[in-house]
Parts: sequence; C-alpha cells; structure tokens
Amino acid sequence: MRISVDVGGTFTDVVTLDPDSGNLRLEKVETVPKNPAGGVLEGFRKAEVSFSNIDYFVHGTTLGLNALLTRTGADVAIITTKGFRDVYELGRTDRDEMYNFKYRKPELLVPRRHRYEVSERLDYQGSVITPFDREEAVDLAQKLREERTPSVVVCFLHSYINPSHELQMEEVLKQEYPEVSVTLSHRLTREYREYERTSTAVIDAYIKPIMRTYLDRLGNDLLQEGYGGQFLLTRSGGGAMTAKAAKEEPVHSVMSGPAGGAIGAAYLADLTGNPNLITLDMGGTSLDTTMVVDGQISVENEATVESLPISTPMIDIRTIGSGGGSIAWIDDGGALQVGPKSAGADPGPACYGKGGKNATFTDAALTLGYLDAENFLGGAMTIDPNLSRNSINELAEELELTVEQTAAGIVRISEAKITGAIREISVERGFHPKDFALLGFGGGGGLVSCNVAREIGIPTVVIPPGAGNFSAWGMMMVDVVYDFAQTFVKGLENVDVVEINQLYGNLEADGLESLGQDGFSSKDCHFIRWAEMRYEGQEHTVKIEIPGKALKPSDIPEIAEKFGNAHEQQYGHQTKDPVEIVTLRVRAVGILSKPRIAKLEAGKGDASAAYKDSRPVFIASLNRTVKYAVYDRSALLAGDEIAGPAIIEEPSHTTILHAGDILTVGEYGELSIAIYNDGGGKS
Repeated sequence: MRISVDVGGTFTDVVTLDPDSGNLRLEKVETVPKNPAGGVLEGFRKAEVSFSNIDYFVHGTTLGLNALLTRTGADVAIITTKGFRDVYELGRTDRDEMYNFKYRKPELLVPRRHRYEVSERLDYQGSVITPFDREEAVDLAQKLREERTPSVVVCFLHSYINPSHELQMEEVLKQEYPEVSVTLSHRLTREYREYERTSTAVIDAYIKPIMRTYLDRLGNDLLQEGYGGQFLLTRSGGGAMTAKAAKEEPVHSVMSGPAGGAIGAAYLADLTGNPNLITLDMGGTSLDTTMVVDGQISVENEATVESLPISTPMIDIRTIGSGGGSIAWIDDGGALQVGPKSAGADPGPACYGKGGKNATFTDAALTLGYLDAENFLGGAMTIDPNLSRNSINELAEELELTVEQTAAGIVRISEAKITGAIREISVERGFHPKDFALLGFGGGGGLVSCNVAREIGIPTVVIPPGAGNFSAWGMMMVDVVYDFAQTFVKGLENVDVVEINQLYGNLEADGLESLGQDGFSSKDCHFIRWAEMRYEGQEHTVKIEIPGKALKPSDIPEIAEKFGNAHEQQYGHQTKDPVEIVTLRVRAVGILSKPRIAKLEAGKGDASAAYKDSRPVFIASLNRTVKYAVYDRSALLAGDEIAGPAIIEEPSHTTILHAGDILTVGEYGELSIAIYNDGGGKS
C-alpha cells in the first residue's frame, strides 16, 4: 500500500492506493494547527490502513512556510566574511513598491546584533587572499554557546567556488558548540550572488529546528505504530526527498504542500493526453496556480517568500489569499472585498458552526445553492445554511443588496482574483490561455473553474479524479530528486566543452552519491542537465535543457539557437549579441515505481443513472434562481455526457457546470468540460 498526506491550512487530505488494483481511497480530516503530527496520524486512522502494510508514505506540509509567514522560527546567527556583515540587510537596495512613499522593507529574520564576522577571504576564483582565522572562530563559537543561539548560518564570500573556509568554521562549531544547528551556504546553493545565498541559508536555519522537531516526532510516532516503509517529503522544486534529507535541508520543503498538485498535474497531463495545463488549486485558505507546458512543470531557480529570496529550485506557483475560507469584508470606500484573510480551520466559515461570524467564500457558495448542506464532505460534516445567510446579511444590509446578490458578488470577486493570478502566470509569460486546459482541483476548484476559464478564454476545464484530495494524489507520483548547480560564467562562443563536461560530471557524481545514500542503484538514477544563459550585459538569465551526453564543439551552435528561441519565448525578441553561460545545473532523479491508475468502466454516454435530483442556484445576471441538475460522480461511467446547468457531487468536491457547458467523462474518470464561450450562464 501507499499513502500520501497533505496538511493544508484548513483540512488534511489523505489518499491511499493499492498498487495492484489501482483503487484509491480519499479521506479528509480537519487540520490540527497546534499538533500537525497528530492530525497526520488521525488521517492514517481514518483511512483504516495497517501501518505495517504501507511501503511508501509521502508527505506535504506547510509547516516551514507557516513559520516564515508568522515569524515563529528559531533565533538565527549569521557568520560571514569580515567586512560583509551587512550584505543580508542591504540586499539589492531595491523597492518592491516603487511608487509607495510609505514603503518599508520587510522585517529581516536576523537582526544586526546577531550577525558576526570572521577574518577570512577568497577571491572570485576561490584562491585564498586572507587565511581562515581559527582562533577568532573559536572565540565566536564560544560566545554563541554562551548566548545559547540555537541555529547558525555560515556564509563566506565566494564559498560557492571553494567551500574550505565554511567547512573549517563548521568544524570549529562542532567542537566548541556541538548542540547548535549549522547551515553552510555552499551546501544549499553553489551559485554567486552573496545576498541571495545568505538569504537562502538563513531561511533554512530559521525553520530547521522546527522541521527537525516535527519530523522526529512524526517519525517516532509512525515507528511506534509499526510503520517501517519509506518516509518522503515533497520538494518545493518537484519530486521528493527523504525525511533525513528534509531535516538537513528543510529550505527545500517551503512549498512542499502546493508542489503535490503540480506533480500530479504533470502526471495527469501524460496520462490523459493534455500536455498543456494551467492548474487551479483552491483550498480552504489559499489558491495556487501553476503551468504544465509540454508535459513539464515550470520550475524556477529563484523565488521569493514574504519578500525574502530563495535560490533553490521551486515550482513556479502563484499563491493568492482566495480559498474557501477567505473572508468577505467592506473596505473604507464601501466596496466589497474578499480575502486575503482567512477563517482557517478554527473557527472556519460561519456555516461550520464553530463560532465563526465572518462571511466567507464557502458561505457564499452554500447560499447560492452550489453546495448541499446535507452532503458536505459526504455527510461527514454538518454545515448550517442559516448561519451563512446571517453572516452575509450583515454585508448585504451595508451594501443595500439582497443576501443572494451579495453572495454572488463574493463568488464573482473571487473568480476575478483567480483570473488575475492565472493571467500573471500565463499571459505575462508569453503563453496564450487558449492553448491550455484548466485543471481545477482542491476543495473549491470545481466551483469556480468553468467561469474562470470562460473569463480568460480557456476552452476546456479538466476536473481530475479525487479532485478534493488531488495534491495528495499527486504525491503518489513522485520520484526522489536532488538539485545541484555550479556558477560558471563563460562566453559560449569560445567555451571549453571539456571543462563543461567535467563540471557536469562532477555534479552528476554528487547526485549519484546522494541517491546512493537513499538506497538507489545507478540503474535507477536519471540525470537532467540545464544551463542558465544570457546575452552579455544582461542581468537575468534563461534556462534551457542541455543534452545528457558528452558535449562536442559542434553542439555549441545548436545550444545557442535553443537559447535564442527560449529568450524570444520569454522576452519577445532575439539579438545577435554574444551569449554567455552563467550557471550549470543538474537534477538527479531516483526513479520510484509508479502506481497503476485504474480505468473507469465504459458507459454508453447516458449519465441518467448518476442523476440524483435538482436544486435551485441563484444566477446574478438573471437575478433569480435556475434549476441545476445534480449528479453523483461515483455513478458516472467513461464516455457519459452531461450538459449544463448541472452540479456534479462527490464527497470532498463539487463541480459546477453553467448553461452551455458540456461535460464528458474520460477513461480515467477525469471530467472534461467544453466551455461555452459566449459568457452564458455566468453566476
């Protein structure tokens, strides 16, 4: 058996899969913010699986991300090269909000009093200018021990090319202060840009004690229950890592939760023949969107979280505060707004009856008729439509609208925000939405996907099997992944391919060693090579894939052409300027066997056997209710067709088709919806 668990802000999703039959079981339990490990075990128990029968447990968690967002990580000290104490504070001396005269830079994770210097210096080629002062380092280590600093970052100038001084500092710390958690910058990123490398190491050190405590506790709890299988965590850049690796480099888990949905989307793209997908993952607290292009996830090597840069591979995900628990409110100008503040799991939307008084997206969907109060989470959870109406009525009175009109406004504003996020990740990157299908999942994805697709011009919506638990479903499809990089700034025209081959070989050797420690043999290891390149004089780079073979001088023109095409795709033009390589990258992949997904029984195209009843849904453009036919998704067969307006229900997810939309059930149970493109039926 395999099990995957995705801990979200509101619900914890659980998926179990029998690889022999391909049968899936989907469960949801409420997230326990004060004890997330306990919530994970509760998910195991609800799935009714024997711990000893599980071979793989894949976990996605937002614990590290939440520590960053709430500033509840560990106290961190930075040790850097003498004279460079303030690199972390100076940053890039830029402004995120250029025209806001009240702008203040985000609060740093490490105040100046906790940033220290040691005499040492390397040049840009890694040659020693000033030797490492061991005596000074010992004094500093003793001071950190006296102050009981729990976590230390070591980031020396140019250590990406020569880490010897960082390793010597680590040795001193282990001797003088063995209890301290140490993060060396070169182990996370072997790239230039001192500020970004320092920031990456600080984030790792900031969340490391929390992640270690959590993973140790969860691992011990699993052992006590009899679990002896693999324990993996999804990585921010796709794939997975062992729990051991996650404890050493937790920065790779910052976007662990949302990564599962992207991994699942790439797998589904191949499975169903939809190579280009835009994802819409609407959870209880937030909404995530990313792209799958030609079957590949979009991965960036630079990202920011809370305005803090991270120089590790991360799936290019846009996150906005537009989930099912997003709170509706009225701003100072009297306009209705939704989010980003969320009701979360406790107290949750008003309809949960747990003390929440604020109207949320979920309350609006229930009031409009999208949701069935008697069948929420398959009847496992009771919700009260009267509480939703009461919470929305407070807004409606101030807006001088009816409760239904206000609820429709809440949903419409959420759809507009989601549309904006999708445009940002697609149109602003040079992609046209008409060339993609929209993959809607998460607890609320099916409620808004058809209208969002209609608004942005996407012709098809796909609702995957197990949509409410799809991020956890995607975690079933992971491989173990390690990423390695080396700064290598050289002009492409006269580059020495022998040197490039040697560097790629070194990176792949590092990958083979890491995967070998996780138990992979060389035959189960796969390597993907990339290079980041730019025109001379540019600041930003474009990443292209490099052939996985020994390069020859005759390969250089093809690489240059590939770069030019990628540059035109991203920036709209090519030039005849000289091209230079900036960074060489290797992704080392340990291949895990993929579970077989069972196909759905074929039907005759008639969905009448799945028909349940109908219920009224309020349509704002008509200012009245319209009857929507209600279908049970579990009774649909491959090839069945349904014409909107209709509602497709399953225990953890509801899909809304509006007038003119046509749904066809795919062979794996996915719902493929052709979107009516004249704007009809918009709520």
